[in-house]
Amino acid sequence: MSTAQKEREDKYEVGADFAVPDLADLVPLGGRLDEQTVTLDNEYFDTTDRDLLAQHVTLRRRSGDTDEGWQLKVPDRKARTEIRVPLTADDSVPGELATLVSGVALGKPVHPVATISTVRHRRRMLDPNGNLITEVAEDTVRATAAAASAGDGAVASDWREVEVELGERGDGKLLRKIGKRLTRDDARPSRYPSKLSRALNPNPPGPAGDSGAEAVRELLTAYLDTQVQAIVGGDVWLRRGLDPVHATRVGIRRFRSTLRVFKKVLDPDARAYLDDELSWYAGVLGEVRDRQVQRARFAAAVTDLPEELVLGPVAARIENDLLTEQLRYRAEVMATVDTDRYRAVLAALARWRTDPPLTEDATSGARVLKKAARKARRKADKRLAAALDDGGDEALHRARKAAKRARYAGELTRGLVGKKKGKKRVAVYEKVQKVLGEHQDSVVALGTLRTLGARAGNTGGENGFTFGLLYGLELQAARRAREDAAMLAT
Repeated sequence: MSTAQKEREDKYEVGADFAVPDLADLVPLGGRLDEQTVTLDNEYFDTTDRDLLAQHVTLRRRSGDTDEGWQLKVPDRKARTEIRVPLTADDSVPGELATLVSGVALGKPVHPVATISTVRHRRRMLDPNGNLITEVAEDTVRATAAAASAGDGAVASDWREVEVELGERGDGKLLRKIGKRLTRDDARPSRYPSKLSRALNPNPPGPAGDSGAEAVRELLTAYLDTQVQAIVGGDVWLRRGLDPVHATRVGIRRFRSTLRVFKKVLDPDARAYLDDELSWYAGVLGEVRDRQVQRARFAAAVTDLPEELVLGPVAARIENDLLTEQLRYRAEVMATVDTDRYRAVLAALARWRTDPPLTEDATSGARVLKKAARKARRKADKRLAAALDDGGDEALHRARKAAKRARYAGELTRGLVGKKKGKKRVAVYEKVQKVLGEHQDSVVALGTLRTLGARAGNTGGENGFTFGLLYGLELQAARRAREDAAMLAT
């Protein structure tokens, strides 16, 4: 039986003589600081092409003094999740974990790629009830990694580093306080996302230059990498039987928006291919998401109706029909994530998250990104004004999509215009997106209610009265959304 937990940590590179500063004054009243030295032996698994490493996914088999077991670390937008499985009789990857990484591995087999032994001196800060607040781990590491090319032999390396991980009672403020003390004493934020990445690439490229293209690349990769984390995490959660559909679609939406708004700095062929393929996958997921939204929406609407206006098994009709459809489309999603087409999308995302194909326009630097974001805002404003004049559902839907692109462009360029100004710009288009999203939800609901009402009207013991009533309520909701959008446009 596997278990999972969220993980948030910061990593620092330190020299041979580094000593962790005193942390006693950070311990809460009644709490304590426990210290212990342990040895951890890890065997890491990946494909020959390092596909897991490319997606920041880590699979290892840990033995030693503590924390034994199989551990799979999966990225997310705000933190990583660690999935644990007890040690098995042999060193073969447990079936459950092999299934979870099958998408990220692009269908290829995984095998040992490195062994890493760590002598860890850890300081565990506990609250008065013994709950973990944070752990500061001072690690002395020795690694042996398989060479990237057959016949080149193994690569050995050793180093020291410090990891600061939040416990269940910790918060980001404490993480930052400890980080300031470490960097004050010459610790440096790590250039490596994991020990494995350092073992496999002991000599990373130096810091990027200050050319215009490098500034563009840095901003794009930071934003795109976050979206890929949501998509890759969604792949693993789907295979675990969970429901990451909405989060995955949001990651795809932000990624596609970036491809479109900032198209001048991105290779047109590579951009068009990935945009089309992400649109295809988002469409597959969208069939599931639509049923999820409608089930919750209609269930709440029926609950709010007076009992005498609910004629027949309305709630059962809604739940049974939409859940049946949702499960059917969910099965289609699961079939899709095992296709070569889908694996090609994941492979492309792995390349884009670190090395998006830039054009000559990128040499203009951050200025070209600000210009594109400004254009997106103007387009969103024009579409909203035109849609309100038109009043049609399609025009309002197009205005909503333009507002989303303006919002996401604002997120990417927020650091270029100042925190306060950037936050305000994002908030403006987020409001427009939300209001027009409520309108679009009503439009979609109208079509579904027509279908459900027709089925009920042709089935013995049911009738379409309540569905007609719900239809009327959705028309009212759509009208209110249009009025709210008009208020935002003034």
